Amino acid sequence: MSWGSRKTINMNYFPDEVLEHVFDFITSHKDRNSVSLVCKSWYKIERYSRQRVFIGNCYSISPERLIARFPGLKSLTLKGKPHFADFNLVPYNWGGFVDPWIKALAESRIGLEELKLKRMMVSDDSLELLSKSFVNFKSLVLVSCEGFSTDGLAAIAANCRFLRELDLQENDVDDHRSHWLSCFHESCTSLVSLNFACLRGEINFVALERLVARSPNLKSLKLNRSVPLDTLQKLLIQAPQLVDLGIGSYVHDPYSETYEKLKSAIQRCKSIRSLSGFLEVAPRCMSAIYPICANLTFLNLSYALGLHGNELTKLIQHCRKLQRLWILDCIGDKGLGVVASTCKELQELRVFPSDPYGAENAAVTEEGMYAEQLEMLSIAFAGDSDKGMLYVLNGCKKLRKLEIRDCPFGNAALLEDVGKYETMRSLWMSSCEVTLGGCKTLAEKMPSLSVEIIDESEQMMDFSFDDRQKVERMYLYRTLVGHRNDAPDCVWIL
Repeated sequence: MSWGSRKTINMNYFPDEVLEHVFDFITSHKDRNSVSLVCKSWYKIERYSRQRVFIGNCYSISPERLIARFPGLKSLTLKGKPHFADFNLVPYNWGGFVDPWIKALAESRIGLEELKLKRMMVSDDSLELLSKSFVNFKSLVLVSCEGFSTDGLAAIAANCRFLRELDLQENDVDDHRSHWLSCFHESCTSLVSLNFACLRGEINFVALERLVARSPNLKSLKLNRSVPLDTLQKLLIQAPQLVDLGIGSYVHDPYSETYEKLKSAIQRCKSIRSLSGFLEVAPRCMSAIYPICANLTFLNLSYALGLHGNELTKLIQHCRKLQRLWILDCIGDKGLGVVASTCKELQELRVFPSDPYGAENAAVTEEGMYAEQLEMLSIAFAGDSDKGMLYVLNGCKKLRKLEIRDCPFGNAALLEDVGKYETMRSLWMSSCEVTLGGCKTLAEKMPSLSVEIIDESEQMMDFSFDDRQKVERMYLYRTLVGHRNDAPDCVWIL
């Protein structure tokens, strides 16, 4: 073939089995969605071969519709409440219940192996049903979820014999009993990742040590603040193969025998590349950590309130291979200068406010004009007119999720280009200038969208009489199944 000629290969000439094998190499959810839109043949192949599904809003589709579309589903990621639930701006009983999803999945005989939930309401009954319905279940990740207790965790431990991952991140868990770890069967040796850092209560240290000892493939272990240094030392001796370590309590006398044993155990952990935690910390004990710092690529100190400027900079000076650093703003400008001069391979830096409810201004005009690739944007206390929001909506061509709080944006910006919302997953606006009338107009123009007004005050009933009333909180999202039927009284769906 000459350099100037071209040859086009028709992919439909290949057998379905070959295309299915090719599709297996496409791991991005977005790319898989695009593949399914090419033609009817590809849609069918992609439908039956997809095993991993991501749903960014649990109310955008029903579990029955999901199961009918992807009968080979094995891994599901599901999100519930809006992001601002993390700042107590969403009512506790707003929704996001996982119960109907797990019941539908259990009844359908789907071979579910992995489930990741974020900001969902999870019950102990749902966790027990999950543990008993899927024989080969391997991974449960719960992020910022609530409604369940250690009883539900005990059911997962007792019934999921092939569990590889139990990852509990920032959940609100009721502690009914401390021995849930002892519910893991003696034959359970498959654990690769265990994270219970968010649990507040005591745990069974003996059961934890035995579980770690019989888990030779354990790579990630994140502990809560109840685990003392002497237990940490024993765990590190049993699991020197750890790659990711999260330390809960790190408080002890640096001149004690336990501390010396801990230093020796840490020096044997040559594989650790990620370090996090230090929920309780004695800065004078940090020198024991220095031997493993040279190989760290990720350091997460976003919860280490006990570490301040000097202690942080001393630690970071030993971390020359860092690629990702999450840290509190108490490090100061001088400390960030040390980061810049020490961590030459740094790719990601996140500086969190010591006060989690503090917010800074945002240059929304700059974001809108120069952030064409941006998919998610959260704005607070920014802008001085509707133009700021219009810059964002018009400039961020790929925007999927927009969250706005305490900004002077009103109806003009909201209604300028309502068609834009069909390409977005959701829009949140709270403490802005949007009125009930504007929200009603939007709901009338875009019936495929669900427009929710959230108000926990007694003014909710007055909304139907005055369209000029400002809306305290408005949440808009796309849905394929119409309005939900589990909204509480404080939520009005237009």
